[in-house]
Amino acid sequence: MTLIDTHLHLETWARKGTLPEVLARARETGVGAMITVGTSSEDWALYRDLAAAHPGVVHFSVGLHPCHVGASWEREVAQLAAFFSRAEPPAPPPPDTATPSFAAGPAAQPYPPQPARDARVAPNQTRPEVTFHPQATEPDFRAVPMPVALGECGLDRFHLPKETAEAEKIFAWQRAAFAAQLTLARDLACPLIVHSRGAFRESVEMIDASGVDWTRVVFHCFSEGPAEIAELNRRGGRGSFTGILTYKSAAPVRDAAKAQGLAHLMVETDAPWLAPVPHRGKPNEPAYVRHTAEFAAQEIFGVSLDEFAAVTTANAKVFFGI
Repeated sequence: MTLIDTHLHLETWARKGTLPEVLARARETGVGAMITVGTSSEDWALYRDLAAAHPGVVHFSVGLHPCHVGASWEREVAQLAAFFSRAEPPAPPPPDTATPSFAAGPAAQPYPPQPARDARVAPNQTRPEVTFHPQATEPDFRAVPMPVALGECGLDRFHLPKETAEAEKIFAWQRAAFAAQLTLARDLACPLIVHSRGAFRESVEMIDASGVDWTRVVFHCFSEGPAEIAELNRRGGRGSFTGILTYKSAAPVRDAAKAQGLAHLMVETDAPWLAPVPHRGKPNEPAYVRHTAEFAAQEIFGVSLDEFAAVTTANAKVFFGI
């Protein structure tokens, strides 16, 4: 039995030096792979390095989370395309550098739907001439992994300040940053991880208007109900589900998961937050995705854990190309 935690944030453990223990516990519970999801320029390079250090186990994404959007959002979003290119991303510009427009960012390379898994470097090649796949590794050099998705990005009204004018200003920045990242996701044709809290309808409308392929869209930590999941599913999108499924008060979320069906389901921890029962209220970690899987298999879908794991793992592999 193998599970994939499709959304978590490894920064805390990496910076504390406790990541080896966390990965070991995940492995012991059957977690074979995980996707550590970028939220700002402060973690993108870290997550790329973790993916390089743990090939096939740790994958990563890059994106500007709406709660990290500020006045300099354009400067951050302009750095994203380089992570999907064939060369290593440049270092961020110094703080006093003039903020470039999004359009001035590096040219993006199309994201391959089915990337080759055995790219090789000829002796006369340099690294910028090589197309990298997130799982590609070589014994004679350290491959630079590419993100498996863009995100997380989206809209968040829940964390806006209470002062109306300030909230409106920040939400306008969120919309602009989300629109820019939608344009990049459309051009790359890559999977898109969406964060939507208190802004479901607006998020859906912006994706509709963007031209992004809905079959490559996942609303992570889905916490809406059956009507909202139906809106995603009829467009070709999907939701992924966290330990919220195990919470007594989350009947609408369980109904949404069942309405979407196991054939399109993916599970995640969103660690270090949202630990499932029996660890609710404590720091979450990737090993705990098993609790969510066991609960969903038995209480929602009525299948064995082995079947649940096989289906959700296959779904994640296909969706993210890992």
